[in-house]
Amino acid sequence: MANEADTCRKYVLPKLVDAGWDNEPHRINEQITFTDGRIVLAGNKVKRRAQKRADYLLRYTRDFLIAVVEAKADYLSAGDGLQQAKEYAEILGLKFAYAANGKEIIEFDYLTGKEQLISQFPSPEELWQRLHSGQPFTPETSQRLLSPYYHHSGKSPRYYQEIAINRVVQSVLQGKKRNLLTMATGTGKTVVAFQICWKLWSARWNATGEHRRPKILFLADRNILVDDPKDKIFAPFGDARWKIEGGEANKSREMYFAIYQSLAKDERRPGLYKEYKPDFFDLIVVDECHRGSARDSSNWREILEYFSPAYQLGMTATPLREDNRDTYLYFGNPVYQYSLRQGIEDGFLAPYRVHRIITDYDAAGWRPSKGELDRYGREIPDDEYQTKDFERIIALKARTEAIARHLTDFLKKTDRFAKTIVFCVDQDHADEMRRAIANLNQDLVSKYPDYVCRVTSNEGDIGRGYLGRFQELETDTPVILTTSQMLTTGVDAPTCKNVVLARVVGSMSDFKQIIGRGTRVRDDYGKLWFSILDYTGSATRQFVDKNFDGDPALITEEKLDATGKTYETEVTEEAQVVEDGGVDDNYGSPDVDFGDEEKEPRKYFFDGGQVAIAAHLVYELDPDGKQLRVVKFSDYAADKVRTLFTGAIRMREQWANPKERAEVIRQLEDRGINFNELADSVGQPEADPFDLLCHLAFNAPLRTRRERAERLKHDRKDFFDHYSPEAKAILEELLEKYAQHGTAQFVVPDILKVPPISDRGNVIEIVNYFGGAEQLREAVNELQTLLYAGF
Repeated sequence: MANEADTCRKYVLPKLVDAGWDNEPHRINEQITFTDGRIVLAGNKVKRRAQKRADYLLRYTRDFLIAVVEAKADYLSAGDGLQQAKEYAEILGLKFAYAANGKEIIEFDYLTGKEQLISQFPSPEELWQRLHSGQPFTPETSQRLLSPYYHHSGKSPRYYQEIAINRVVQSVLQGKKRNLLTMATGTGKTVVAFQICWKLWSARWNATGEHRRPKILFLADRNILVDDPKDKIFAPFGDARWKIEGGEANKSREMYFAIYQSLAKDERRPGLYKEYKPDFFDLIVVDECHRGSARDSSNWREILEYFSPAYQLGMTATPLREDNRDTYLYFGNPVYQYSLRQGIEDGFLAPYRVHRIITDYDAAGWRPSKGELDRYGREIPDDEYQTKDFERIIALKARTEAIARHLTDFLKKTDRFAKTIVFCVDQDHADEMRRAIANLNQDLVSKYPDYVCRVTSNEGDIGRGYLGRFQELETDTPVILTTSQMLTTGVDAPTCKNVVLARVVGSMSDFKQIIGRGTRVRDDYGKLWFSILDYTGSATRQFVDKNFDGDPALITEEKLDATGKTYETEVTEEAQVVEDGGVDDNYGSPDVDFGDEEKEPRKYFFDGGQVAIAAHLVYELDPDGKQLRVVKFSDYAADKVRTLFTGAIRMREQWANPKERAEVIRQLEDRGINFNELADSVGQPEADPFDLLCHLAFNAPLRTRRERAERLKHDRKDFFDHYSPEAKAILEELLEKYAQHGTAQFVVPDILKVPPISDRGNVIEIVNYFGGAEQLREAVNELQTLLYAGF
């Protein structure tokens, strides 16, 4: 009988070669992994789930994927692999899925919905013709669709980027004038935009059908959103690039970049965009198009309508919602969507913990004393001020300092050099926060003057310099940036580990942009997850929105006493709504101002009072992405144990076997349960993990590791007496190691190299005491089995 690998090598691959898939420009990709595997947090430990791997991917050309093939061993039916082939086809956006076992080939055609048994694989040309049957594709159009990508140093687009690129190019070639891509922040929208532009530019496509390269405009609302792509990702366009600015309407290039503000009309000029003919551009790419470009009342909409002869591509990170409905009405339904949740599931985006921290001012509100004066001698109006009012109507210095103190303590407990962005209400608030954090970290600021910096539009080039160094992978400082609006979009900071919300974020679009500062993954720099520190309830409110597609899960709540020590820990399994008065956050709305910052509101500054932290909650992403309800961490762990085992006896059977125990531990870690964290949360650090889990899940007696070790030595002396004095002493030392540190001490041969066992000789000498390596392993395994037998 042939196993799956034999089936692939002996039967499936030869048939693919016979069908012509090995002939240029066609390709067969074997054993291709197309996801990275979801990142799972278990306490502070991080692991990845299995990657998705296809047996064969069939490409019509190097850059055009057309079908997937799954192989099964010849003693299984081909149909056993069809479900997986269809699952992969749907993920990869393919219309043809195949399953084969060496004897049979089953095809599923998504175009017709037909499943059939076939004798041989179809040829590349047959699949290509079937794919485009009934569509208005000429040979010239097909050739443009197949125009190659630009491969950056051999790095090819990810699977979802490939789908997005090809779907947009195909839509444009089929004559659809307005197109929309919805892709989560951090998934490479700019790379996708570049490849779309490159394919159309290289293929000499244009809106009029002339023999020339197209003129393309990349449009955004902030300089950073156009400068970075122009200088980096779009660099292969070379001298074809030009940024429209300074009132100059250059018309001799092909790849243009501009911000709306440089083109729009204002009180001084009629609008630079009118210097260009309406049909000057063939394609306009609108980055972050949810930020007002499609609103009827927006000046930006006027620019897009002026250039209506051009094909227009909108890109956004936000799925359809009430606050971006105009965008979807203008551009239409997305030709492709890749969500935050899918990005986390695939392992391309980082999962996150959300810390909800509540000051007593935020919990109970703040009211001035009668006749209270602010910093400038103005009487503060008598009112009940809530979170939504802080730093907008009333600036409370004590609250800002309390947030800075809590953030500093958090970094001291985790990593004081973890890159952190603090989102404040306005520029004044960002400066107050910077000063407060700096004063609390004078030991580091004295060595690193740029440890904490403010980056807002007021800093200009200096602020951009701080930002540039913050984004670099190899620089240690700046570590903390305080900002208001400037860093909400377009800032790629791959190693950012903390996103801090010190302002209310009422818009889901803004919220997703903000948390997107932390979703980048960099395995090589240890950046696999990040924390959101929420001091305003913004994250909590967004998580309970039914349309939020990246909800958190395993949740712990920490309540702090007056000295800042934790006195109660719970796990929250379903985000709880924290009311903030329902205020809508219009900061950064493009309809308000064309600058990088909104005009600062008039507010009062109060420097007195004392603020303490009233509560600290922590939300984690559940490994399955589910929302949870509020339970104690111990209850959460007990529930997960009961889903795996019907009772303590069945659990003991698996736990006593070292190999099966490893699988139990893996399953629990996949569910976010870490033994050390669990033992600490219930105040039982000496408990054996098995006893602790059985006690919580099945109300079994709770025993310590020491009790188990002593009981074994007392009840099973015959086991120890079976061995030589040297071997017996080693087993007793192993048992003592377990009593002190747990079952991890049973790992052979590693534990043999640790004192006091290592004092008895080298590994070979210790093995000989037992009569050989296999006998040693059997002895250690039996020791573990007896440790949990009937007790």
